[in-house]
Parts: sequence; C-alpha cells; structure tokens
Amino acid sequence: MVQHYQSPVRVYKHPFELVMAAYVRRFPKCPLIPVFVDSEIVSQSQSHDGSLVLTERRCTIDVDAPRLLKRIAGVDYLYFIQTNTLNRRDRTLHIVVHNETFSNRVFVRECCSYTVHPENEDWTCFEQTASLDIKSFFGFESTAEKIATKLYASSIKKGKEIIEHYLSEMEEEGVTYIPRWTPTAESCCVTTKHQLPAPSPTRSIPVNSTKDGLRSKNLTSSTELVVGSPDDKLDADYIRRYLGDLTPLQESCLIRLRQWLQETHKGKIPKDQHVLRFLKARDFNLDKAREFLCQSLTWRKQHQVDLLLNTWERPQLLLDYYTGGWHHHDRDGRPLYVLRLGQMDTKGLVRALGVEALLRQVLSINEEGLRRCEENTRVFGRPISCWMCLVDLEGLNMRHLWRPGVKALLRIIEVVEANYPETLGHLLILRAPRVFPVLWTLVSPLINENTRKKFLVYAGNDYQGPGGLVDYIDRDIIPDFLGGNCMCDIPEGGTVPKSLYRTAEELESEENGFLTDSIYKSASVFKGAPYEVLIEITEASSVITWDFDVSKGDVMFNIYHSKRAPQPPKRDALGAHGIASLGGVNAQLIDRSWVLGQDYSRVEKALICREGESVQGSHITRWPGFYILQWRFHSAAACAASSLPRVDDVLASLQVSSHKCKIMYYTEVLASHDFRGSMTSLESCQSGFSQLSGVTTSSSQSCASSTLSR
Repeated sequence: MVQHYQSPVRVYKHPFELVMAAYVRRFPKCPLIPVFVDSEIVSQSQSHDGSLVLTERRCTIDVDAPRLLKRIAGVDYLYFIQTNTLNRRDRTLHIVVHNETFSNRVFVRECCSYTVHPENEDWTCFEQTASLDIKSFFGFESTAEKIATKLYASSIKKGKEIIEHYLSEMEEEGVTYIPRWTPTAESCCVTTKHQLPAPSPTRSIPVNSTKDGLRSKNLTSSTELVVGSPDDKLDADYIRRYLGDLTPLQESCLIRLRQWLQETHKGKIPKDQHVLRFLKARDFNLDKAREFLCQSLTWRKQHQVDLLLNTWERPQLLLDYYTGGWHHHDRDGRPLYVLRLGQMDTKGLVRALGVEALLRQVLSINEEGLRRCEENTRVFGRPISCWMCLVDLEGLNMRHLWRPGVKALLRIIEVVEANYPETLGHLLILRAPRVFPVLWTLVSPLINENTRKKFLVYAGNDYQGPGGLVDYIDRDIIPDFLGGNCMCDIPEGGTVPKSLYRTAEELESEENGFLTDSIYKSASVFKGAPYEVLIEITEASSVITWDFDVSKGDVMFNIYHSKRAPQPPKRDALGAHGIASLGGVNAQLIDRSWVLGQDYSRVEKALICREGESVQGSHITRWPGFYILQWRFHSAAACAASSLPRVDDVLASLQVSSHKCKIMYYTEVLASHDFRGSMTSLESCQSGFSQLSGVTTSSSQSCASSTLSR
C-alpha cells in the first residue's frame, strides 16, 4: 500500500534569500540530524545569467533499523539522490528526492518547495509532499514501512527547527540581510538554455495581519460549510493556534482529507475543527474518517442541521421543564453544560413533545456547544475543541428508567455519537443513586469507548472532596444546588401536567424528521372484542415490559400464556351469523375452543385500569412459548366470566360508540442476560420495576413478579 504525506504550509518570517543561506548550511552534513551522515555534490550548473541553479546531491542516511534487518538487506547505509532547482529570479527552490538504494524494491519520492509568501514578500513558505511504496523487502515489508514512517516523521518535525537554528546562528554572526538577486547588464540580453520549472500557482494562505501570519477564519458557526479552493492551504501556525498540537502525520491526514473534500464537494467543505474531530474519532485512519464524515455530512444536509440554531424555536414546555443549561466554563476554558437529570420529568416530556422535539433540543445543545468552543478559542487564545458536561442525578428514581424513555434516550445517543464525535471533554455524574448502574448498563454499549473513558461518577457527596468538582471548575462558579455560591440559571423542572400529553396519533404524525418511527402505538378496545398483542418467548426468564395509558373508558388488563401458537380467525369467521365484515373490530388470538387452565393460562392477576391512568409493569417469564397481552372493555355492571367475545356484544359495539375504549401502549422484551449484571441493583428500590431482581419459582411468585405502577 502506498503511503502519502502532505505537510501544511510552514511560514518563516524571514526573507527568501536569508532562508536560502540558512538552508545551505545544512550541507554537507548536519549534526542536528544524526541519521544524515554525509552528502556530496554530484553535479551543479547554472544559467548564463545566474538566475537558475541546478544542484544534484548524493545523500547518505544511517537508518535506525535492527541489525538483523540490515544484515539481511546487505547494507549499512541508504543512499538518496536530491535534485535542487533554485530560481533566484522567481525566488523559489524546488527539491525532488528519490531513493537510489533498493530502488527496484522500494520507491520513495519527496517534493519540497520554498516560495515567497503570497501576502508578505519578506516571509518564506515551505511545503513538502512524500510517498512511500514498498513492493517487496525480503519478507519484512511491514517492518520496513514502520521504520521508514517513524524516521520520516522524526525528520519532518526537526526540519523547521533546523532552519530556525541556522537563522539564529546567522543573526549571532551579524548576518541579518542578504540582498535579492538582480540581473547584470550583460545577462539581460542572454537567454538561458535551462528549462525553468513551471511557476507555482497563486496560492491562498490567508493571514490575520502581517504581524502574526495566522490563518484567519470566520468562527461564528461550528460546522457550517465554508467555501474553499484546491489552492486554499493550511498554515502550520494556524493549526497550532486553532486546532492544537498535531504530529506531522496527523497534520498530513487533516490536509489530505481536506483536499479530498475540496475536490469532491465543489469547494464547500466543513470547517477544519469539524473535520479534525472525525479524524480523531477514527484514530486518524483516513479511509474510515472519510466514510464517517461523509455519512454525517449527508445527514446534516438532509435535515438542515446547519440552520438549526437560527430556525428552530424551542417549545415553551422545554423552556419550563428541560432542566439543563450552559454555565460558565471549566478550568481549561471549555464551555460547561449543567443537566439536572434527576429533576427532569423525562416521561412527561416524551409524552407531551415526542422524541423528535427532544432530539432537536439535544442537537441544538451540541450545535451551541461547538459554537461556544470556537468562541472560547478566540477568548483564551488556545484551541478548545470540546466542552464539559455536569450531570446531577439527585432525584433520579425508577420513573426515569421508564422503558420508552430509555429507548428514546438510546436512539438520541445513537444520533449524537454518529454526528458529534470528540466533542465531550469530561462528563461528571454527581450524586449517582443506587439505580444508576441499571441506566448505565442500558446506555453504555451505545457510547464510543473513547467517550466512555471521559465519564466520572461520584456517589453521594464524594464530589465535594479532593478529586471532585474543584479539580475541574473554579470554586466560585460551583452551582448553588451543589453547595456552591453561584446561581445557576436552569429551570427547576417538575412534573409535566398530564393535560399537556398528546395522543399517539399526534405524536406519530410528527415523528417524521430525524426519527421516522414512533415509540407508542394506539388501539381501540370494543365491548366484547378485546385488543390483544402476541409475544413469542424463546428463552425462559426473559422480561416482558409494558407501558400504556387509558385515554378513554375503563379496561381490564390480562396476560395469558400458551404453548400453542394462536391462529388469528379468518375474515369470514362470523359469516354464519350474517356479518360479512367487522371492519375495525379487533381480531382475536385466543381461539374460542380453547379452555382456560388447559389450553392457556393466566399468568398475572387481572388489573382494572380507569380512564386517564398510566400503567407500567413487567413480567419475568417462567416458560418459553406464546404470551398474550389483552385489554378488555370493562364496566361496573358487566364482568364477563369468559374471555371469548360474543356476537351480540360485537354487534352492540358497532352501534354504541360509548362501548369503546382507547389505549396508547408500548411493549418490549428484554433478554435475561441483558439484566443479569444489574438486577441486584434494584432490590431496595421502591418502584414498579423492583421485582426485576428476582426470578419466579412458583405460580404465586409468578404473579408477584409482575409489578404495576400508576
């Protein structure tokens, strides 16, 4: 595989002629580069007027390789041919290097150029590219590639330091100015026989001013696409100032990915900070980072995420009940976001707003975080690419482990992980209660391993001591609710009124943006025609969970088990009674010929649920087979002994609209192994899910294993 390298533009704040004088001092040998043993000039020539000088050198390199490998290769030194083309008229130096040793097995090519800065003629720019292709090397191709890459990365890092060293040496000697080349009177009419290299195209290396040479960019939007051209190149000082300290190979990955984006996206590319995050998330694997980034760019374009901060208006419900907000910054200057998750009614927000609105809220927080990072980069004068999050779990209880809410959280995490990598500096979880391990068991598999390492958990008041909050944020900005003296402008939260809850139809009609499927399903329950859901269990001790609201009428909730697979009745099953079609009447799963206690059994005690009630519960299955969740119409006057519908009741249900109930429900099956590691964490919790910590062993215990909370 061919390895490529592309450097950023390195700027020497010295004239070209002075830099060339420093460059020449590197030869014939340079004590600052131990591997550079020696060099000799093979040939040298110049044009008649002296403006163009061609120099060819043979350089000797002592590679730091295992002695065994050197013996197998049969060499102690490697030889390279360097060809320099100095154009004094245009003030450019082009360098081409290729290997002489093992040229039939290995191909190494390096191209370097020194040119005048396009916006300041008293400065000099340096760029280099290189490629390495090892075709065969005595069976040690991988080892040779690693040695070559390591050696080259080391020499790149020292390159600029060496020029700066000789410039300082010249200054100590009193050499601070070298006049530019000018043609003599005789040479003005002489034509050269040498072929001049093609002049470098005009390059765009923007600067803030002629004082600092840093690349100026509009940092007002975090990931907004910016217009660039193939000649728009990164300055090394800009990278260090706005992106941080990168190794030469990391700089090369950034530049090459950026060039690819410029070529394929018609000049409109994400900002460098955004591109760098995706490279970091894939350990600077260029191919993986490119695929990762392109998927995210497609997603951003599809959902117009770049416009989110300017176009999306937060519903008043979020302003009142979403208990999170930005709060100053940490000790490193990173923006600080505070979330009082324990005080938030997650179920109420999902029921009142839907997952779509909550996802938009989370995305807007991430977009705002990126914007604040860029703002703090300017304020503090150093790269700030991520933020810090402080999550207070005081008040967290089993209500927050409501399964639809957890599922919504998992889906939101998936979206964030796929589109905002490397944006979290640290996440401090404070006052973690005993139920936290359960929540962590659910969400941690979806969080990237590098991100998980940034989570720090404090139980009780541990955050107040050494190694706690004061290690990350200044004492004078610790929020008041955590024992500090700083007021934190975050909503108090509270329970969302049920009157603000929306129906399943309303939520489903809006779940068409970032998330296409709704968590809840709605159903009608007719008198004499119950609504039933079939769940097949293949592994004993699996956990069936449910959550439903009764929005109209009263219902009776039952759970049955059968070893036989229920067969839905044919559409003309009631044809003998003169009914051609029942339209919206529910199909029955329990066959009318089945006998309760023989063909199927009730595994939970019947529960009567009144209009307006919310019911949550779970059942740990004792046997594999088929489980049927059933909702029946309930009235105080009629409590049918049989679970089978009667034709008269069905006819009545079609004529009397009051004999109809409505529910909105959610069910899920959890495999037993998913909860084995965390069931004991729930033993002392007073909640509807507390019985998940036990396994039923008898019929009576099976009934107790299901808990229903309202």
